[in-house]
Amino acid sequence: MRKLGKINVKIWQAMFLGAIIVLLTGQITPIDAILSINHDVMIFLFGMFIVGEAMVESKYLDQITYRLFGKANSTSHLILLILLIFGSLSAILMNDTVAIIGTPVVIYLSNKHGISPKLMLLVLAISVTTGSVLSPIGNPQNLLVATLGNIDFPFITFFLYLALPTLLSIFTAFIFFRIYYPDEFKMSIQPLSQISEIDSELTLLSKVSLAIIALLIVIKISLMFVFPQLDFKLTFIALGGALPIILFSSHRTKIVKNIDWTTLLFFAAMFILMASVWQSNFFQTIITEYSLNPTDNLTIGFIGIVMSQLISNVP
Repeated sequence: MRKLGKINVKIWQAMFLGAIIVLLTGQITPIDAILSINHDVMIFLFGMFIVGEAMVESKYLDQITYRLFGKANSTSHLILLILLIFGSLSAILMNDTVAIIGTPVVIYLSNKHGISPKLMLLVLAISVTTGSVLSPIGNPQNLLVATLGNIDFPFITFFLYLALPTLLSIFTAFIFFRIYYPDEFKMSIQPLSQISEIDSELTLLSKVSLAIIALLIVIKISLMFVFPQLDFKLTFIALGGALPIILFSSHRTKIVKNIDWTTLLFFAAMFILMASVWQSNFFQTIITEYSLNPTDNLTIGFIGIVMSQLISNVP
Protein backbone atom coordinates (compact mmCIF):
# COMPACT_ATOMS: atom_id res chain seq x y z
CA MET A 1 0.00 0.00 0.00
CA ARG A 2 3.02 2.32 -0.32
CA LYS A 3 1.68 3.80 -3.58
CA LEU A 4 -1.16 6.19 -2.72
CA GLY A 5 -2.47 7.66 -5.98
CA LYS A 6 0.43 9.65 -7.41
CA ILE A 7 2.29 9.56 -4.10
CA ASN A 8 5.02 6.95 -3.69
CA VAL A 9 5.82 6.37 -0.02
CA LYS A 10 9.40 5.14 0.26
CA ILE A 11 10.22 2.45 2.79
CA TRP A 12 12.34 4.79 4.93
CA GLN A 13 9.49 7.33 4.96
CA ALA A 14 7.02 4.70 6.18
CA MET A 15 9.37 3.64 9.00
CA PHE A 16 10.18 7.26 9.87
CA LEU A 17 6.46 8.12 10.05
CA GLY A 18 5.93 5.14 12.38
CA ALA A 19 8.68 6.41 14.70
CA ILE A 20 7.23 9.94 14.71
CA ILE A 21 3.75 8.61 15.56
CA VAL A 22 4.91 6.59 18.59
CA LEU A 23 6.91 9.60 19.82
CA LEU A 24 4.03 12.08 19.39
CA THR A 25 1.51 9.76 21.03
CA GLY A 26 3.79 9.11 24.00
CA GLN A 27 4.19 5.38 23.32
CA ILE A 28 7.92 5.87 23.90
CA THR A 29 9.77 8.71 25.62
CA PRO A 30 12.40 10.75 23.71
CA ILE A 31 15.11 9.43 26.08
CA ASP A 32 14.07 5.81 25.53
CA ALA A 33 13.90 6.48 21.78
CA ILE A 34 17.49 7.76 21.71
CA LEU A 35 18.71 4.87 23.88
CA SER A 36 16.93 2.32 21.66
CA ILE A 37 19.04 3.20 18.60
CA ASN A 38 21.78 0.59 18.26
CA HIS A 39 24.89 2.71 17.78
CA ASP A 40 26.99 -0.30 16.70
CA VAL A 41 24.80 -0.88 13.64
CA MET A 42 24.58 2.84 12.83
CA ILE A 43 28.34 3.40 13.07
CA PHE A 44 29.10 0.23 11.11
CA LEU A 45 26.73 1.23 8.30
CA PHE A 46 28.15 4.77 8.22
CA GLY A 47 31.73 3.54 7.97
CA MET A 48 30.98 1.01 5.25
CA PHE A 49 28.93 3.55 3.28
CA ILE A 50 31.93 5.93 3.34
CA VAL A 51 34.19 3.24 1.86
CA GLY A 52 31.59 2.29 -0.77
CA GLU A 53 30.99 5.90 -1.83
CA ALA A 54 34.74 6.53 -2.13
CA MET A 55 35.05 3.53 -4.46
CA VAL A 56 32.27 4.94 -6.66
CA GLU A 57 33.54 8.54 -6.61
CA SER A 58 37.12 7.57 -7.48
CA LYS A 59 36.01 5.34 -10.37
CA TYR A 60 37.96 2.56 -8.65
CA LEU A 61 34.71 0.59 -8.74
CA ASP A 62 34.68 0.86 -12.55
CA GLN A 63 38.23 -0.46 -12.63
CA ILE A 64 37.26 -3.37 -10.38
CA THR A 65 34.22 -4.07 -12.60
CA TYR A 66 36.50 -4.47 -15.62
CA ARG A 67 38.92 -6.72 -13.77
CA LEU A 68 36.22 -8.95 -12.28
CA PHE A 69 33.65 -9.12 -15.07
CA GLY A 70 35.42 -7.79 -18.17
CA LYS A 71 36.40 -11.17 -19.61
CA ALA A 72 33.08 -12.96 -19.10
CA ASN A 73 32.18 -14.58 -22.43
CA SER A 74 28.63 -15.79 -21.77
CA THR A 75 25.61 -14.93 -19.65
CA SER A 76 26.16 -18.07 -17.56
CA HIS A 77 29.73 -17.03 -16.86
CA LEU A 78 28.70 -13.47 -15.95
CA ILE A 79 25.78 -14.49 -13.69
CA LEU A 80 27.91 -17.01 -11.81
CA LEU A 81 30.64 -14.38 -11.33
CA ILE A 82 28.12 -11.87 -9.95
CA LEU A 83 26.66 -14.43 -7.54
CA LEU A 84 30.04 -15.52 -6.23
CA ILE A 85 31.91 -12.19 -6.23
CA PHE A 86 29.19 -9.91 -4.87
CA GLY A 87 28.19 -12.66 -2.46
CA SER A 88 31.76 -12.89 -1.13
CA LEU A 89 32.13 -9.11 -0.93
CA SER A 90 28.90 -8.88 1.06
CA ALA A 91 30.39 -11.06 3.78
CA ILE A 92 33.20 -8.51 4.20
CA LEU A 93 31.74 -5.09 3.28
CA MET A 94 28.13 -5.67 4.49
CA ASN A 95 25.37 -6.31 1.98
CA ASP A 96 23.88 -2.79 2.20
CA THR A 97 27.20 -1.37 0.98
CA VAL A 98 27.56 -3.94 -1.80
CA ALA A 99 23.94 -3.41 -2.89
CA ILE A 100 24.59 0.33 -3.19
CA ILE A 101 27.81 -0.01 -5.19
CA GLY A 102 26.63 -3.11 -7.07
CA THR A 103 23.40 -1.67 -8.49
CA PRO A 104 25.07 0.73 -10.97
CA VAL A 105 27.53 -2.04 -11.86
CA VAL A 106 24.87 -4.60 -12.85
CA ILE A 107 22.82 -1.92 -14.67
CA TYR A 108 25.96 -1.01 -16.62
CA LEU A 109 26.60 -4.68 -17.43
CA SER A 110 22.95 -5.11 -18.41
CA ASN A 111 23.09 -2.21 -20.86
CA LYS A 112 26.50 -3.20 -22.21
CA HIS A 113 25.56 -6.82 -22.92
CA GLY A 114 21.83 -6.45 -23.65
CA ILE A 115 20.83 -8.69 -20.72
CA SER A 116 17.49 -8.16 -18.96
CA PRO A 117 17.95 -5.58 -16.15
CA LYS A 118 15.35 -7.46 -14.09
CA LEU A 119 17.49 -10.59 -14.23
CA MET A 120 20.66 -8.70 -13.33
CA LEU A 121 19.06 -6.89 -10.38
CA LEU A 122 17.53 -10.12 -9.06
CA VAL A 123 20.93 -11.80 -9.30
CA LEU A 124 22.49 -8.91 -7.35
CA ALA A 125 19.72 -9.06 -4.70
CA ILE A 126 20.16 -12.82 -4.29
CA SER A 127 23.96 -12.62 -4.18
CA VAL A 128 24.23 -9.87 -1.55
CA THR A 129 21.48 -11.33 0.63
CA THR A 130 22.79 -14.90 0.50
CA GLY A 131 26.50 -14.12 0.61
CA SER A 132 26.09 -11.82 3.61
CA VAL A 133 24.88 -14.77 5.72
CA LEU A 134 28.47 -16.02 5.92
CA SER A 135 29.88 -13.53 8.46
CA PRO A 136 28.82 -11.49 11.50
CA ILE A 137 29.45 -8.26 9.55
CA GLY A 138 27.71 -9.42 6.39
CA ASN A 139 24.47 -7.58 7.21
CA PRO A 140 22.94 -5.53 10.04
CA GLN A 141 20.88 -8.55 11.13
CA ASN A 142 23.98 -10.68 11.66
CA LEU A 143 25.69 -7.80 13.44
CA LEU A 144 22.76 -7.54 15.86
CA VAL A 145 22.71 -11.30 16.44
CA ALA A 146 26.47 -11.43 16.99
CA THR A 147 26.66 -8.43 19.36
CA LEU A 148 23.39 -8.75 21.29
CA GLY A 149 23.66 -12.56 21.37
CA ASN A 150 27.21 -12.43 22.76
CA ILE A 151 28.37 -15.07 20.29
CA ASP A 152 31.88 -16.31 21.02
CA PHE A 153 34.29 -16.30 18.04
CA PRO A 154 31.62 -14.79 15.71
CA PHE A 155 33.62 -15.00 12.46
CA ILE A 156 34.53 -18.64 13.03
CA THR A 157 31.08 -19.60 14.37
CA PHE A 158 29.24 -18.05 11.44
CA PHE A 159 31.62 -19.62 8.92
CA LEU A 160 31.48 -23.12 10.40
CA TYR A 161 27.69 -23.25 10.51
CA LEU A 162 26.82 -21.19 7.43
CA ALA A 163 29.51 -21.73 4.78
CA LEU A 164 27.91 -24.83 3.28
CA PRO A 165 24.30 -23.51 3.33
CA THR A 166 25.52 -20.27 1.71
CA LEU A 167 27.32 -22.06 -1.13
CA LEU A 168 24.37 -24.40 -1.72
CA SER A 169 22.00 -21.42 -1.84
CA ILE A 170 24.22 -19.55 -4.33
CA PHE A 171 24.38 -22.49 -6.74
CA THR A 172 20.65 -23.22 -6.29
CA ALA A 173 19.96 -19.61 -7.28
CA PHE A 174 22.15 -20.02 -10.38
CA ILE A 175 20.19 -23.10 -11.46
CA PHE A 176 16.90 -21.28 -10.79
CA PHE A 177 17.92 -18.33 -12.99
CA ARG A 178 18.95 -20.65 -15.83
CA ILE A 179 15.52 -22.34 -15.70
CA TYR A 180 13.50 -19.14 -15.28
CA TYR A 181 15.37 -17.01 -17.88
CA PRO A 182 16.40 -19.57 -20.55
CA ASP A 183 16.56 -17.07 -23.44
CA GLU A 184 18.96 -14.77 -21.59
CA PHE A 185 21.42 -17.63 -21.12
CA LYS A 186 21.59 -18.39 -24.84
CA MET A 187 23.32 -15.07 -25.54
CA SER A 188 27.02 -14.58 -26.13
CA ILE A 189 28.56 -11.39 -24.77
CA GLN A 190 31.54 -9.25 -25.70
CA PRO A 191 34.43 -8.39 -23.37
CA LEU A 192 34.34 -4.97 -21.71
CA SER A 193 36.71 -2.12 -22.54
CA GLN A 194 39.09 -1.01 -19.79
CA ILE A 195 38.37 2.13 -17.74
CA SER A 196 41.25 4.62 -17.90
CA GLU A 197 40.07 7.80 -16.11
CA ILE A 198 40.24 7.41 -12.34
CA ASP A 199 40.95 9.65 -9.36
CA SER A 200 44.36 8.30 -8.37
CA GLU A 201 44.40 9.92 -4.90
CA LEU A 202 40.95 8.64 -3.89
CA THR A 203 41.63 5.26 -5.50
CA LEU A 204 44.73 4.87 -3.35
CA LEU A 205 42.75 5.77 -0.21
CA SER A 206 40.01 3.30 -1.20
CA LYS A 207 42.62 0.56 -1.53
CA VAL A 208 44.06 1.48 1.87
CA SER A 209 40.57 1.39 3.39
CA LEU A 210 39.86 -2.07 1.96
CA ALA A 211 43.26 -3.28 3.18
CA ILE A 212 42.55 -1.98 6.70
CA ILE A 213 39.15 -3.74 6.77
CA ALA A 214 40.74 -7.03 5.66
CA LEU A 215 43.61 -6.61 8.14
CA LEU A 216 41.28 -5.85 11.08
CA ILE A 217 39.18 -8.94 10.27
CA VAL A 218 42.33 -11.10 10.27
CA ILE A 219 43.53 -9.51 13.54
CA LYS A 220 40.14 -10.03 15.21
CA ILE A 221 40.06 -13.70 14.22
CA SER A 222 43.70 -14.17 15.34
CA LEU A 223 43.09 -12.51 18.72
CA MET A 224 40.34 -15.03 19.44
CA PHE A 225 42.97 -17.78 19.53
CA VAL A 226 45.97 -15.93 20.99
CA PHE A 227 44.76 -13.06 23.22
CA PRO A 228 40.95 -13.24 23.57
CA GLN A 229 41.09 -10.59 26.31
CA LEU A 230 42.35 -8.05 23.72
CA ASP A 231 39.33 -8.52 21.42
CA PHE A 232 37.70 -5.40 19.93
CA LYS A 233 34.19 -4.54 18.74
CA LEU A 234 33.07 -5.32 15.19
CA THR A 235 32.26 -1.61 14.80
CA PHE A 236 35.97 -0.75 14.80
CA ILE A 237 36.40 -2.63 11.51
CA ALA A 238 34.12 -0.21 9.66
CA LEU A 239 35.52 2.84 11.45
CA GLY A 240 39.08 1.78 10.65
CA GLY A 241 38.18 1.41 6.99
CA ALA A 242 36.50 4.82 6.79
CA LEU A 243 39.23 6.80 8.62
CA PRO A 244 41.75 7.17 5.73
CA ILE A 245 39.02 8.67 3.53
CA ILE A 246 37.61 10.97 6.23
CA LEU A 247 41.07 12.17 7.34
CA PHE A 248 42.99 12.48 4.09
CA SER A 249 40.64 12.75 1.11
CA SER A 250 40.05 16.17 -0.42
CA HIS A 251 36.58 14.84 -1.43
CA ARG A 252 35.56 13.95 2.14
CA THR A 253 32.70 16.48 2.28
CA LYS A 254 31.22 15.31 -1.00
CA ILE A 255 31.57 11.64 0.00
CA VAL A 256 29.88 12.14 3.37
CA LYS A 257 27.10 14.15 1.70
CA ASN A 258 26.46 11.46 -0.92
CA ILE A 259 26.28 8.37 1.31
CA ASP A 260 22.90 6.69 1.70
CA TRP A 261 21.53 8.79 4.57
CA THR A 262 17.98 7.52 3.99
CA THR A 263 19.05 3.98 4.91
CA LEU A 264 20.64 5.30 8.10
CA LEU A 265 17.40 7.17 8.86
CA PHE A 266 15.43 3.99 8.17
CA PHE A 267 17.49 2.07 10.74
CA ALA A 268 17.29 4.79 13.39
CA ALA A 269 13.50 5.03 12.96
CA MET A 270 13.17 1.24 12.97
CA PHE A 271 15.01 0.91 16.30
CA ILE A 272 12.69 3.52 17.85
CA LEU A 273 9.52 1.94 16.47
CA MET A 274 10.51 -1.60 17.45
CA ALA A 275 11.49 -0.49 20.96
CA SER A 276 8.01 1.02 21.32
CA VAL A 277 6.36 -2.17 20.06
CA TRP A 278 8.46 -4.22 22.50
CA GLN A 279 7.52 -1.99 25.42
CA SER A 280 3.83 -2.40 24.53
CA ASN A 281 4.15 -6.19 25.06
CA PHE A 282 2.44 -6.72 21.69
CA PHE A 283 4.58 -9.68 20.61
CA GLN A 284 4.93 -11.05 24.13
CA THR A 285 1.13 -11.23 24.40
CA ILE A 286 0.83 -13.12 21.11
CA ILE A 287 3.56 -15.58 22.17
CA THR A 288 1.76 -16.21 25.46
CA GLU A 289 -1.78 -16.46 24.05
CA TYR A 290 -0.82 -18.95 21.33
CA SER A 291 1.63 -20.87 23.57
CA LEU A 292 4.49 -20.34 21.12
CA ASN A 293 7.93 -21.57 22.13
CA PRO A 294 10.35 -18.77 21.15
CA THR A 295 13.35 -21.13 21.48
CA ASP A 296 11.98 -23.75 19.07
CA ASN A 297 13.82 -23.82 15.72
CA LEU A 298 10.64 -24.33 13.67
CA THR A 299 8.90 -21.44 15.45
CA ILE A 300 11.88 -19.15 14.94
CA GLY A 301 12.12 -20.13 11.27
CA PHE A 302 8.42 -19.78 10.50
CA ILE A 303 7.94 -16.45 12.31
CA GLY A 304 11.22 -15.12 10.92
CA ILE A 305 10.33 -15.96 7.32
CA VAL A 306 6.73 -14.68 7.48
CA MET A 307 7.37 -11.50 9.49
CA SER A 308 10.43 -10.58 7.42
CA GLN A 309 8.16 -10.18 4.38
CA LEU A 310 5.94 -7.72 6.27
CA ILE A 311 8.15 -5.55 8.46
CA SER A 312 11.66 -6.17 7.03
CA ASN A 313 14.07 -8.73 8.46
CA VAL A 314 16.01 -6.43 10.76
CA PRO A 315 13.18 -5.84 13.29
